[in-house]
Amino acid sequence: MRKAVIIGAGLTGLTTAWNLKKLGWEVLILEKNNRTGGAIHTHREEGFTFESGPNTGVISHPEVAELFEELYPEITVEPANEEAKRRLIWKNGRWHDLPAGMKDGITTPLFSWKDKLRLLAEPFRKPGNDPDETLDHLVMRRMGKSFLEYAVDPFILGIYAGNPSMLVTRYALPKLYNLEQKYGSFIKGSIKKQLELKREKKENPELYHYHKKATREMFSMSGGLDKLISALTNKFSADEIQLECQNTRVCPVNGRYVVRYHQLGEAKTIESDAVITTTGAHEVPSILPFLRDDEKQKINNLIYARVVQVAVGYNEWRGIPLKAFGGLVPSKEKRDILGVLFLSAFLKDRAPEKGALLSVFLGGVLKPDMIERSDDDIRKIVLSELKKMMMVPDCEPDLLRIFRHHHAIPQYSKETGERLDIVNTIQQQFPGLLIGGNLRDGIGMADRIRQGVTMANQLNELFSKNQ
Repeated sequence: MRKAVIIGAGLTGLTTAWNLKKLGWEVLILEKNNRTGGAIHTHREEGFTFESGPNTGVISHPEVAELFEELYPEITVEPANEEAKRRLIWKNGRWHDLPAGMKDGITTPLFSWKDKLRLLAEPFRKPGNDPDETLDHLVMRRMGKSFLEYAVDPFILGIYAGNPSMLVTRYALPKLYNLEQKYGSFIKGSIKKQLELKREKKENPELYHYHKKATREMFSMSGGLDKLISALTNKFSADEIQLECQNTRVCPVNGRYVVRYHQLGEAKTIESDAVITTTGAHEVPSILPFLRDDEKQKINNLIYARVVQVAVGYNEWRGIPLKAFGGLVPSKEKRDILGVLFLSAFLKDRAPEKGALLSVFLGGVLKPDMIERSDDDIRKIVLSELKKMMMVPDCEPDLLRIFRHHHAIPQYSKETGERLDIVNTIQQQFPGLLIGGNLRDGIGMADRIRQGVTMANQLNELFSKNQ
């Protein structure tokens, strides 16, 4: 059997290893922490079930649906209820619904009348010709300033905790970029894609049904996202996952790979046919010390948003009605939080029956120093903002937990192309070595699952050709 070492037991690493194992590979997963799951971590306290990492995902790729089918009945996918379709944007001291259709788009106070009228001409504007155009330039060019400030900016804060002037569209939002490049317009592209799906349904039903598995539904797991991690972890024996592995180093030797690491003070060495890294970009240079300094620099030249996530729970909710997915706060509004998720409004059993569970986010690219504030400062900021924005009375919450993420979300800026090129060059130079993780291919849970499937197939095809 061919043997692969996967470094990192987060969602990417576990998915990659599981797909390799199904293909007949012997796998060994090395994880630096004392548990699997990486950023995914569910907590249960005092009647509340909350996450300190991702809260929800989107079934945006067929590979996600197929993984869930494989893991059933060990997991039960919990789709978000109807409340999740409603999104709120803060403007001028109150929440406003993000438009969900043409009528709402005309009447909403979020966008200026000038930009609403300007949007009518969007299908007739020429597509951009700068492949590294940042998102703010693209939106200003096609839609206008108010759409940037009160739709795209808060959306980017909610997804990337980032800045539209930093993110390059073709890397950060490739589907949006391709709508313009392939169809010439966001509006025309959306219409034509629907027509293409109808034609595919008629001409190639099998492929159509495969694509339709990507329902775009938001999901969690019944009982918490760690149920997904547990189900994947249970696919491996105790010998196939080693925890608390420190100082992991990889060295290519005669077409194979020697992996050295320390586990509980004991030095260990193993050989393998292949190695896959699934860590953050900042960890790759130490794991692959044989790379040239310029290669390490190009991989590590990646900014991560520093995010503070605060879980806040109330046994009895007395604020505004929580009938939405949550609220996002545009940077133009100059408040101290990025947004709030109303988790108990659209997921089951996350709070006591009459209570509420919120997840509040602070910091991000625009306020990176927020993560250095004391727990007491963060607590005061969060409670003050909830009082003003959510009309919460002067009362202590029944739960408040603070989580700091120094490498929360990678920012796909103009350096991304250079990083992808050097990763491809390294992988060609060292067959059997794959550099994965969220330094490429997207940041969501669906992207991590899809990348895991892709890397496993890529590795298997490589070795099958060389037999």
